[in-house]
Amino acid sequence: MSLSPTTLSALYWRETGHVVGALSLTGAGPVTDVAALTGRVLPLGVGVAGALPLAVALPADRLGAVAADEEPGALAEPLSYGVETAEGRARPTLVRLTRWTGGITLAHDGITVRLPQPVLAATTVVALVGDAQETLSARGVIGEGRTSLTLPLSVDDGAYGVLVLAAGWAGRLHREELTTRAPGP
Repeated sequence: MSLSPTTLSALYWRETGHVVGALSLTGAGPVTDVAALTGRVLPLGVGVAGALPLAVALPADRLGAVAADEEPGALAEPLSYGVETAEGRARPTLVRLTRWTGGITLAHDGITVRLPQPVLAATTVVALVGDAQETLSARGVIGEGRTSLTLPLSVDDGAYGVLVLAAGWAGRLHREELTTRAPGP
């Protein structure tokens, strides 16, 4: 008995190359039409036990799609993989990105991203912050030899889904809760 070959379609954030979703199909060709895979937006769900799920909405016009070489890890942890491009075309081999923890601080007036070590070259960073109504985005560059930057955003108290994409580093998706503390006596 022969099994039908599987194909992997990977959706990626064009600006940084981060894989934001992957779909494995059996017996069918890969789908590389972003609109066919997502519609107008790709919602990335952020859930926490005991809390309502939030979504960070990724606009389809900022995504690309590629028929990728089979990479089972991309199905379970898509943000841990990236797409490299050459001459404006996505390569089919996904690359594993460097993991990192901590280093993301959301405040009412912006989001600070601190990488664990200085970057060797200018590094593009995109942050998307979503609540039940909308998703805000901000972009910046961490300069060579630096570790951090603060991107301006204006957010109120509440729960937010936060997606941070720093080129070459694994993407991070989590939930943040902002509250204003009453001034002390």
